[in-house]
Amino acid sequence: MEQLGGVSGLIYSSVPIVVFVPANSLWNLTVAIYAALGVALLIFVVRLIRREPIQPAISGVIGVGVCAFIAYRTGDAKGFFLFGIWTTLLYAGVFVLSILVRWPLVGVIWNALNGNGTAWRKHRRTLLAYDIATAIWAVLFGVRYLVQSFLYDHDQTGALAVARIAMGWPLTAVAVVATVLLVRWAQKNEDSGETGPVGDQADPAGDIITPEPPAR
Repeated sequence: MEQLGGVSGLIYSSVPIVVFVPANSLWNLTVAIYAALGVALLIFVVRLIRREPIQPAISGVIGVGVCAFIAYRTGDAKGFFLFGIWTTLLYAGVFVLSILVRWPLVGVIWNALNGNGTAWRKHRRTLLAYDIATAIWAVLFGVRYLVQSFLYDHDQTGALAVARIAMGWPLTAVAVVATVLLVRWAQKNEDSGETGPVGDQADPAGDIITPEPPAR
């Protein structure tokens, strides 16, 4: 949540969209582009003055800039949402792939941020918890792509903006809560010391030790 700028950061990310669509309807695409960029810069200044983390604001300005450039190049307001649509598809693919190769991305990110090693992958239930958490994000991004690409193909710019906001920070907040609960469950299972296949044991370093067969 800190990386996303907290709750305020999630809400701020919706403001340029809220400004862009009405400005395009009332005036034209050029005005809408400048209005969205102006609001993004204003949010950056506000966060700077209030001494809040500015990294989310910088990312927001860059993101709005890219979206505005695509809309300008396509000459259509719906082009403002094209970058976000394809980005969600990319995210969904990466999260699914991480599950298939047995390196669920939520587990990788969480343990990397906390300076842990890779011993968590040796615990069945821990790995399962991270798989589920990663799958939640994959589904979230996948649904975003399907809904928004459908609206994009049918030239529903207004509905596209509503979907972008409704499927943005509210669903992200739900996914974050689910992730936190699953991560806590994963850590609890890891602390219990349960590892891979039944009958295996773990040494203090977390490595799997297979018992030797009894001597005859």
